[in-house]
Amino acid sequence: MKKLSHYDRKGTARMVDVSAKANTRRTARAQAFVKIAPAVLARLPANPKGNPLEIARFAGIAAAKKTSELIPLCHPLMISHADVEATVEPGGVRLTSTVTITGPTGVEMEALTAAAVAALTVYDMTKALDKGIEIQDLYLLEKTGGKSGTYKR
Repeated sequence: MKKLSHYDRKGTARMVDVSAKANTRRTARAQAFVKIAPAVLARLPANPKGNPLEIARFAGIAAAKKTSELIPLCHPLMISHADVEATVEPGGVRLTSTVTITGPTGVEMEALTAAAVAALTVYDMTKALDKGIEIQDLYLLEKTGGKSGTYKR
């Protein structure tokens, strides 16, 4: 079993020292699905607050850049690229985030945070129409780069 790197020998949580790691190109993609009733889904374009999907995209991008402020042991990263795609599907909206960096550590948490905050934003923008909206299926789709190489779900 792999050892978790966020703990020292005494079991105390710590920030991992990445100063000796090489800067390499690293990417991560994550997704979340917002389950929305068909009647509410049909009303998305007429939302009085604005376009929920575009606002969600911007919120996700901003969240990726602030991940280290939200998750205590994440490193602050100089993100090269972040984007969120919002796709309307039967039953809801799929939010897919992509984050890229050239650096010493991966961007999985940034991609997951972007997808999660984008999904929360869709909820916020539509909750007046239905409090029963659900956020589902938040997970990493793939990551590339670094010592552990490529992962695809």
